[in-house]
Amino acid sequence: MSKTPYYITTAIAYTSGKPHIGNNYEIVMADAIARFKRRQGYDVFFQTGTDEHGQKIELKAQEAGITPQEFVDNVAGIIRGLCDQLNVSYDKFIRTTDKPHEKQVQKIFKRLYDQGDIYKGAYEGMYCTPCESFWTESQLVDGKCPDCGREVKPAKEEAYFFRMSKYADRLIEHINTHPEFIQPVSRKNEMMNNFLLPGLQDLCVSRTSFKWGIPVDFDEKHVVYVWLDALSNYITGIGYDADGESTEQYKKLWPADLHLIGKDIIRFHTIYWPIFLMALGEPLPKQIFGHPWLMMNGGKMSKSKGNVIYVDDLIDFFGVDAVRYYMIHEMPYDNDGNATWELIAERANSDLANTLGNLVNRTISMSNKYFGGVVEDKGVQLTPEDSVIDEDLKKTVTGTYSKVAEKMESLRIADALTEIFGIFKRCNKYIDETEPWVLAKDEAKSDRLATVMYNLVEGITIGASLLEPYMPETAEKIVAQLNTSLRDFDRLEEFGLYPGGNKVTDKPQILFARLDMKEVEKREDELAAAMIAAAEKEAANGSFETGKAAETSSEGPASEGQTPVDIEAKPEITYEDFARLQFQVGEIIACEAVPKSKKLLCSQVKIGSQVRQIVSGIKAHYTPEEMVGKKVMVLVNLKPATLAGVVSEGMLLCAEDAHGNLALMTAEKPMPSGAEIC
Repeated sequence: MSKTPYYITTAIAYTSGKPHIGNNYEIVMADAIARFKRRQGYDVFFQTGTDEHGQKIELKAQEAGITPQEFVDNVAGIIRGLCDQLNVSYDKFIRTTDKPHEKQVQKIFKRLYDQGDIYKGAYEGMYCTPCESFWTESQLVDGKCPDCGREVKPAKEEAYFFRMSKYADRLIEHINTHPEFIQPVSRKNEMMNNFLLPGLQDLCVSRTSFKWGIPVDFDEKHVVYVWLDALSNYITGIGYDADGESTEQYKKLWPADLHLIGKDIIRFHTIYWPIFLMALGEPLPKQIFGHPWLMMNGGKMSKSKGNVIYVDDLIDFFGVDAVRYYMIHEMPYDNDGNATWELIAERANSDLANTLGNLVNRTISMSNKYFGGVVEDKGVQLTPEDSVIDEDLKKTVTGTYSKVAEKMESLRIADALTEIFGIFKRCNKYIDETEPWVLAKDEAKSDRLATVMYNLVEGITIGASLLEPYMPETAEKIVAQLNTSLRDFDRLEEFGLYPGGNKVTDKPQILFARLDMKEVEKREDELAAAMIAAAEKEAANGSFETGKAAETSSEGPASEGQTPVDIEAKPEITYEDFARLQFQVGEIIACEAVPKSKKLLCSQVKIGSQVRQIVSGIKAHYTPEEMVGKKVMVLVNLKPATLAGVVSEGMLLCAEDAHGNLALMTAEKPMPSGAEIC
């Protein structure tokens, strides 16, 4: 019997540089889904890859003194290597510089032009280089790019345009009649209310101001706009042909079952991409899921701050499955997650070392101690109390698969992993309930002890079988030590399939050793210091002044001679959201360095009649002596937090330039301590 196909994709990573952990989350999430579907019996095809064209690449290659192709070859190799390190089971890694892809993009462009969906014109508007997008004045937000929040510049050039409005009503109807198409629902509402319902403008789909792109083959001074190029990978990678000669693979796999993409590029995937497909006469993907971001302490990662987290560093220290576990488990369904070395270590110690690792180790050790490693259910007559305990264990273990499958179907991946660990927690509780060490003292209870050990091994086997999509190496290690194999998903609701008489390993291995938090902190500090040093060297080579940010006068052009700063846009908030924040002027009356920290200063800040203790990561930019006497802007109603063992009761506001230099925000005119900032 043929298997049902399942086609899953990630967004293809842009080859402008090495991705950090926030960029890698998506690929691990997709891998867990792909592995789970395979275990369910689907014929899965999992595609990922790299987006390699555009002006930004051309400029970066020029800066590096190499060709654009050499530049993307290097970065694409890094990105693919990280996928492999994370044990990602992709079936195809596509690159938009692949010749078959480039050829099909040219054919797609020509077809859309021939049928009147693309026309030639001229574009004049505001251009965002990082996003490679033109915007009208009305589309800007506070004069900046509505997507990324960066600066835009006036630009004019001849261009080809796609008639977006032609298909807008059809797309609106599709979204309304297919509620599963865009998930979570909040993303759908955003696309409808902010873009589709107000009306779509025709989209610029070619450029002439740079050359690193796919040439329009009938007008070679133009290159294809990056989004028409990049988005097409989802069909070109599986054999689509614009001339009607698509492969059998394409016919089998399309439409995609799931496009998994970050919330920051949801518009391109839920508006541009479906409209392109409509114009080509192809069906739309079944579902597009815009996942949240993985942040660093709730904020943006910055090399100059030394707080960028790279997965290869984490893998070197924690191991690949510990990293996969954290990335999957800590990501909420519809909210941004958080990543720090400390949090990863804490989760590794509590969940992996204690709950899982200790369970497996002591189960195997007790089996060896009491029965020479032989595991067998003796079928002993149970007391009513023992019967209740055993049945509850079995009910928990055999009832987990259906719960996990339900969570995975709704893409609540973190919740699915929590359900699986519920098995391991229940097994630990079972040990406490049955007390094998007590049973071992009574020869008459030997058979009961044997059954207890059997139940534990069986429970762990089922748990490990469910764990494989998320932590494949760990799952295989567990069943290898139990001398069995991962169980098929269609047998996970049966208890008692572990072969009686099997012998577990006599040399159990520790799956996850407990981590010394001091060693974790030491490693983090080493990497942060190296990162900051590299950023400072880069700035110095670029003739940028490092060290404490200069304090500028409010008179005259403060930005003169400085590098403009582009930052990623955060989600839009309401006035009510902003009104919840309380800002006041504070006077620093004392300040000292936080012991054992290379980054933190602890300030005593007078705010009105109160004195608050506030910890700030500005030691590289200010000495304690420089801090005293300054009147600064303070966020005062921030929930207290403990940093490096010191309580912080607010936040000092700083500005940060493109090179990580910080300057405390101060009032333009003298203001009293406690004055409200509004």
